[in-house]
Amino acid sequence: RLEEFLKKEVDLELSTLPDFEERVIDVSEVEQLMNSINAIPAPCAPVINPQAPNAATGTSLRVCWGLFSDDTVECYQLCYQPVSNERHSDGQAEHTLKVKETYCTITDLLPNTQYEFWVSALNASGISPPSERAVYVTAPSPPTIKSKKIRSCENAALVCWESRDINPVDSYTVEL
Repeated sequence: RLEEFLKKEVDLELSTLPDFEERVIDVSEVEQLMNSINAIPAPCAPVINPQAPNAATGTSLRVCWGLFSDDTVECYQLCYQPVSNERHSDGQAEHTLKVKETYCTITDLLPNTQYEFWVSALNASGISPPSERAVYVTAPSPPTIKSKKIRSCENAALVCWESRDINPVDSYTVEL
């Protein structure tokens, strides 16, 4: 039966003609709008905050920054290097991190050392100019008590210690 059916000629002609008009749709306005949406400008330079109290340990620093515009930002590029007293700091390594938030905690730093930080914002259109540079300092490492030099009597005690830091420490707090 299938063979007989396939041998038959089938007339696929429609009895009525379709009544469609040929329409041309103008999409130039939509195209222009789509192009304007995709063309976001590169962000403005972020503003790096000064070091906050309690934002440092002996080996880490928490750095914060912000934007003063409604720029679209995908991520930030945080750069830092140790501050050098020498005129040419070619030997100082510059480090760069990509960060999604407007803050970052940097670890594995040297105690009681100054670091210079700056940040740029990135989006699909490009990178912003860098922020102003800010100097942050890590906390000093704890001093070493010289146990052989400790002396005491009924009303007093003498305790000696030495700093393990290269840079001078401003002050010490002794707790009893």
